[in-house]
Amino acid sequence: MRRSSSGTRDSRVQHSVRALAHSVSPSAWHDVVEMRRADPTVAIAIRVGLATLIALVGGGLLGYSEVAGFAALGSLCCAFLRHEPYPRMAGKLACIGACVVAYTFAGAVLGVLGLSIWLQIAVLSVAAGLAYLFLSAFRMTGPGPVILIFAAAGAAGFAHTGSDVRIATAAAAMGALVGWIVALLPALWNPHGPARVAVARALAATAALETEGEAAVSAARAAATRAREVIALGSRRDSHTAELLALVGAAEAVIDSGPHDTLAGRRADFVRFEAELRKTRPTIDIPREDISAVPDLERPRGFVREGALLLRDRALFIGACRVLAASALAGGFAAVVGLEHPLWATMGAMAALQGVNYRHTVARAIQRLLGNVVGALIAAAVLVLDLGYWPVVAVIVLLQTITELFVTRNYAVASIFVTAMALLLTGIGEPLGADIALSRVGDTLIGVVVGVVVAAVTIHRDDRHHLTS
Repeated sequence: MRRSSSGTRDSRVQHSVRALAHSVSPSAWHDVVEMRRADPTVAIAIRVGLATLIALVGGGLLGYSEVAGFAALGSLCCAFLRHEPYPRMAGKLACIGACVVAYTFAGAVLGVLGLSIWLQIAVLSVAAGLAYLFLSAFRMTGPGPVILIFAAAGAAGFAHTGSDVRIATAAAAMGALVGWIVALLPALWNPHGPARVAVARALAATAALETEGEAAVSAARAAATRAREVIALGSRRDSHTAELLALVGAAEAVIDSGPHDTLAGRRADFVRFEAELRKTRPTIDIPREDISAVPDLERPRGFVREGALLLRDRALFIGACRVLAASALAGGFAAVVGLEHPLWATMGAMAALQGVNYRHTVARAIQRLLGNVVGALIAAAVLVLDLGYWPVVAVIVLLQTITELFVTRNYAVASIFVTAMALLLTGIGEPLGADIALSRVGDTLIGVVVGVVVAAVTIHRDDRHHLTS
């Protein structure tokens, strides 16, 4: 028994060592520079930029420029759930907005209580773990829990009185409302947008069978199932719904055909239909179907019930514990070495641990570090110019819009702009000097290193994606 136990321990240690070695391997850096294909991003980027603009302009015009940054953070709820069906998006975005408000309030209370930095790190590390668990269980995809911790950390630094708590919380609530409205506006003129993206993904996954063969069958089938789910969750049953279902049915027929010789004659159509579906205009060139062909669709289980069940999932609980531990370690180390903003280190650690597997975690960590270096320099240059509120608002909106254009293509590029934007938002509420760039890079370096080490030490035995190249 002892020999078996020791052998198991050694095997796990070796796996962790190989995982750490991957972080400096050529394949890890290849992942960092890869520019991925993305679903439609321009319309979403414009929406997020518009929501940020409304929040910041509203704060400035009403004379609350010092808390306009909290309104902008609230408005970023519209950056979540990019292609979720609108009826479900409405409920989920309301939850995310409520979370931003709650974390802003909690952070502000911490500031008023005057807790030591050590207690703040401990409390926000627990809050980071809970945020990870909640957003993961309820599948609220997007920027992730780092937004919530950023709001809490910012509020903790801002609030010194009860009045500060109220004004920061109210600003976050108003911003969240703006983000909710802006995110749902496209439902008025393009209600099938999310379903079209889901069907386009299913067609792309099916077309991949020609080159990848049986290895791609599982992904194609999952994409088709997801497409049917998104269509079922839509609010309309019209001729376009029938058209989308017909395309999913054609993809499923190819997937179910076994040897994929039948794909050769359909691949060109699938590629063309996929390109059409990814366009934002309502009228597209795909086969016409009569509205009478729309079948009754079984609606999937509600996200609240589904998420409540996943809250008890062991893998998610372990993931939340990893985020908690990495956040606490990173923040504590940053405080020990005397960095000015140790809570930024906690955000760096938790951002890295949002990767879907270890290989993805390493890529995100490196990308975040590189992006933070360049982004901090950009923010420092703007801060040195001392432009005043309104020019900085314009820069922030531009940076946030560009972030959304790249966030699903390359996280390193997106991190450049989101880092600069975050520092400028922080500078709205409190005076910052150009030396903030050095502090940001130092905190981020600690955060991503701790995140990668924690991920390697706790890596699952079956996680071998980093060993495939």
